[in-house]
Amino acid sequence: MQVHPIALDNEEFEGNNDAYLVEAEGATALIDAGVATPGVREQLEAGLADRGHSFESVDAVLLTHWHADHAGLAGTIQDAGGARVVVHEADAPMVRRDADARAALRERHERTFEEWGMPAEKREGLREMLESDALVDPPETVGTIADGDEIAVGDRTLRALHAPGHTAGLTCFEFETEDGREAFVGDAILPEYTPNVGGADLRVERPLEQYLASLRRIADREYERAWPGHRDVIEAPAERARTIIEHHRERTERVVDVLDAHAPADAWTVSAHLFGDLEGIHVLHGPGEAYAHLDHLRRRGVVERAPEGYRLLDGSPDLDAIV
Repeated sequence: MQVHPIALDNEEFEGNNDAYLVEAEGATALIDAGVATPGVREQLEAGLADRGHSFESVDAVLLTHWHADHAGLAGTIQDAGGARVVVHEADAPMVRRDADARAALRERHERTFEEWGMPAEKREGLREMLESDALVDPPETVGTIADGDEIAVGDRTLRALHAPGHTAGLTCFEFETEDGREAFVGDAILPEYTPNVGGADLRVERPLEQYLASLRRIADREYERAWPGHRDVIEAPAERARTIIEHHRERTERVVDVLDAHAPADAWTVSAHLFGDLEGIHVLHGPGEAYAHLDHLRRRGVVERAPEGYRLLDGSPDLDAIV
């Protein structure tokens, strides 16, 4: 099996994307598909052409998750040559742009923004960004997978590893090589920054708890190499996963310090102390990250949530036991 990275621009969200062309015994699959803008479409077409392929010759598009910068061109590719599009069952309604699923998420956004204490003026631009269809060409048909499912590409097999946290259905696709086990990991782990948890998909219950479990699962797999959804290949995935766990331990400590000094505080206030003023997609990601940690601490009896905000119940928690 051959893996060919295709670098794609991403001006709408932070960090350039990677799609991966997989070739095995005459079959082709594309891992993720970039955002649906004319420029990115041209880049993806050129990257495929460099390997003698086109949208028409792609047999399958395997999506790590539903976000527009990973699933945006899936429908365009399917329309061109009938490629099957596959994603975890939890993210499939969002890839299809299912009206009921989008309405439910919209309602959750409004309810959650109120709970977080997000100022009204910040919500307006965020609503426009979240509701836009400009960056997505949804496929007509979407096949679903679950944890442990196997997907054939020619004579090779990719195995689905569900790794929720960043989204409800985020899935890694692992495969065997002569050097050992490798995986396409989407935004489960990234080489230069930590994936957002808490704001990137408000459908995720207990977001930090689920994400930490996913990170530990990835570390336990001891991949020789991981192919992320943004930037360069990760040569020591287990180490990177453990580094992100330690990052969240440190962030949990910072959240405790903010509450110690400023409680009661809502998620927006905690976010402001952690990240300062925010713009663009970070208006969602900042308080989402703060909420993920506050929710995690609440569930472990370290903080309580009252109408006026979160406050500490335990000023000296055992963070090693919590994270």
